[in-house]
Amino acid sequence: MADKKVSGTGGNHYIPYENRSGEKSVVYFTRDLSVEGLLQIYRRIASRISGKVGIKIHTGEKHGPNIIPRPWVQKLIETELPGAAIVETNTYYEGDRYTTEQHRETLKTNGWTFCPVDIMDEQGTAMLPVKDGKWFTEMSVGKGLLDYDSLLVLTHFKGHTQGGFGGSDKNIGIGCADGRIGKAMIHTTPGSSDMWDINKEEFMERMTESTKAVVDYFGEHIAYINVLRNMSVSCDCEGTAAMPVVTPNIGIVASLDILAADQASVDMVYALKEHEHHDLVERIETRHGLRQLTYMKELGMGNDRYVLVDIDHMDKEILAGDAVKDVKPFSEDGR
Repeated sequence: MADKKVSGTGGNHYIPYENRSGEKSVVYFTRDLSVEGLLQIYRRIASRISGKVGIKIHTGEKHGPNIIPRPWVQKLIETELPGAAIVETNTYYEGDRYTTEQHRETLKTNGWTFCPVDIMDEQGTAMLPVKDGKWFTEMSVGKGLLDYDSLLVLTHFKGHTQGGFGGSDKNIGIGCADGRIGKAMIHTTPGSSDMWDINKEEFMERMTESTKAVVDYFGEHIAYINVLRNMSVSCDCEGTAAMPVVTPNIGIVASLDILAADQASVDMVYALKEHEHHDLVERIETRHGLRQLTYMKELGMGNDRYVLVDIDHMDKEILAGDAVKDVKPFSEDGR
C-alpha cells in the first residue's frame, strides 16, 4: 500500500527573519513605482535573460484595475527586451480567459497589443519533470513554454483568494500550468465535484512543485521582479470584482532567487504598521499562504535570508522595515 501523502503545516505562522537560517541571496529594491523604476531594477538582474525571452505576467480579467501598468511593460520591452513576448495560459475556471478565443479578446480589451502574446497552451501541453516532489513527478504546462530560452517573471504582488498571496511562485506555478490538465492537478482531487477542493498547505505545496518544474527547466536563465503596488487582497483574476486596495504601495523588488524575492516581499508587508497590513496579512494567514515560502526552502529553490540592496540610495544594505518606513496611505493615483 502506498504511503499516504501528508502536507506540511505552519502556513499560517510568519517566521521572523532572525529565526531563519542558511545562506543569503541578493534582493534589489526601489521605491520608484514608475517606468524608470522598473527599468532600473530590471537592469540589476538582466544578465540572466538572453535569447528568445518570455515575460510571464498576469494580464488580468477585462478592465482589471490593479494589474501592472501596460505602459511600463511596453517601455521595458521596447528599451531592454526587443522581440520578447508576454506568455500566458488559459484559465481553469470559465470566464473571459477560459478559451484561447476569449483570452485574446480580453487581451485586446486590456491593451496588451504592443507585443506578441503567446497563450502557451493554445497548441497543446507538455510535461516537465518535478524533481524531488511530494505530490508530483511531472507537471503539465502550456507547450509554448518550451519555445523560450529565458523567462522573466514579472509579477504584480498582491493577495490571493486561494494562495493567500500571489508572488513569483504563484505567477508561474499556476500561470504556466495549462488551463485544463496542469491547473486541475494543482486545484482538484481527481473525482471531486469541487474544483477548488485542494487548499491551505497542500495547495501551496502542489503549486510550488509546479513552479519548481518551470524554474528547473530554465535553470540559470530566469529572473524575478515583484511589483508591490495596488495590493488588493484579491487576485487580478477577480478583475473589477477585486476588493478595494487598502495596503500602502511599497515599491519593486528583484532577484535571481525566487524564494528571496517572495520572502522579501512578504517581509515588507509584515514590516508595515498593523493598521496598514491588517487585511493583507489576514488574507495570507487564513489561507495558510506562508507555506509557499517554507516549502520552496525545503525543495532547495532558494534562500529565505537575503541582502536587501536599496538602489535608490547608492546600493545601501537595508532591512525590510527601512524599506517601508516612509510609505504613504494608498491612493487611487497608483503612487
